[in-house]
Amino acid sequence: MIKTTIKHERLLQHKTECLILFCAEEKKLSGKVAELDSRLKGLIKTAFKNKRFEGKLNQTLLLNVKGPLRADHLLLAGLGKSEEVTADKLRQAAGTAARRAENANFKTITFYIPTDESAKDLYAGVLESSDDPAKTVTEGSLLSLYHFDQYKENSGKDKPSRVRQIILLPASKVQVPPMRLAVGRGRKLAEAVCASRDLISHPSNTVTPSYLADTAREYAKTFKMTCKVLGTRDMKKLGMGALLGVSQGSQEPPAFIILEYNGGSKNDPPVVIVGKGITFDTGGISLKPPANMHEMKKDMSGGAVTLGALRAAAALKIPLNVVGLVPTSENMPSGTAIKPGDILKSMSGKTIEVLNTDAEGRLILADALTYAARYKPKALIDLATLTGAVIMALGHEAAAVLGNDDELVHRLQQCGDITGERLWPLPLWPEYEKAMKSDMADLKNIASPGVGAGTITGAAFLKAFVGDQPWCHLDIAGTSWSGEDNPYTPKGSSGFGVRLLVRFLEQEAESNGRQPGKPRK
Repeated sequence: MIKTTIKHERLLQHKTECLILFCAEEKKLSGKVAELDSRLKGLIKTAFKNKRFEGKLNQTLLLNVKGPLRADHLLLAGLGKSEEVTADKLRQAAGTAARRAENANFKTITFYIPTDESAKDLYAGVLESSDDPAKTVTEGSLLSLYHFDQYKENSGKDKPSRVRQIILLPASKVQVPPMRLAVGRGRKLAEAVCASRDLISHPSNTVTPSYLADTAREYAKTFKMTCKVLGTRDMKKLGMGALLGVSQGSQEPPAFIILEYNGGSKNDPPVVIVGKGITFDTGGISLKPPANMHEMKKDMSGGAVTLGALRAAAALKIPLNVVGLVPTSENMPSGTAIKPGDILKSMSGKTIEVLNTDAEGRLILADALTYAARYKPKALIDLATLTGAVIMALGHEAAAVLGNDDELVHRLQQCGDITGERLWPLPLWPEYEKAMKSDMADLKNIASPGVGAGTITGAAFLKAFVGDQPWCHLDIAGTSWSGEDNPYTPKGSSGFGVRLLVRFLEQEAESNGRQPGKPRK
């Protein structure tokens, strides 16, 4: 990954290919920025006056300043109106600036992080969210510079130019130690997100259930967690008939991944995160149309995000117990695949009439949610690319959140607002649960024609396997993949949910009176 460095040098004396300054709309230049502009004979002020640059969010202006400064170029990055600057807007601005710098072929870039009174005004919204500007800038820039090109032949002059080093320049020496901690945290979080993006981006002939299991084992070894992987025999003993039913059409054996991070006290109930891990979804016998079926490699996004969140929690040493459960399988058509009309017996004992084999994610999650009950979790959260209906409802701008605990829903939504991974709540009224009752079994895996509300009825099905645990379901089908470049999310897999979950876990730890980075002794 790109090297991150903190240097304490005078702004005017710092040598770099590209010096990046954040600017807000309608703000007079002050502090070190005004001093720098004086050295540049009013170049920045003139850019504002001529409206070449106005400080609008994600606006940039690249200036050649070699001579007056030791920096070769100055890149102005807009934050929007200062009173409206949030942690996510700063993250966006950092990502936009970093990518603009990379497109200009710079190898080393420097972000100036001021600490004077003007900076306090500029970053007030960031500080209110308990985020550190240096952490946010690190996170946004590293996420924006993510590339997945492992399957491309890049050689010689065709190899693209990449940023190799990001320098953060504090305004004072006293700022260095806390900035070092903040940058370290931003980096670890970005690494976890990018690791999840990699898993989602790999083709399904690479990422199989066994590959996900091996990844979980690797994380456990590297980040001092425990990992157990249940195979077909273990699942049969537990009665996981729903998960096994989905997997029986594939030659790839399923896996049930249990990843545990014990950062809290021994008897503290954990937060349990469950992620759907369908490594490829053909729809089974209810075969999907061929158009865009190749995208179904991303149907394990929930599982990838779950592993990423556990990795981040361990790397950041969040003082909390966290369990990640990933039921993983392929959904394939074959002579042994489940058929519409088949009835499966889940681990809970509830029977499920399969009306559509393409509604397979909820089947594997049913057994995983039942298994989660043995931990008596303080919160149970599942993530899944569950329904296309959520895209009809919310597009690609937010994930749906549904659950049996309004406070948990609200807290997750707040975390999403801060991290830029927005959630929108949908209702779970009794009528939706009634729609999932079957005439032939306890439940059916899709509602009858005409009911509609596909995202809600999918969640209503899952609710039947939750019990009394405080639970939320996140439908990330519309947010797991980006069809275009965004400020800190390049086109492709997004890793949506990792940062949201980490934020929630940190809040949980703080509510217990424990600070992240200080695990139990």
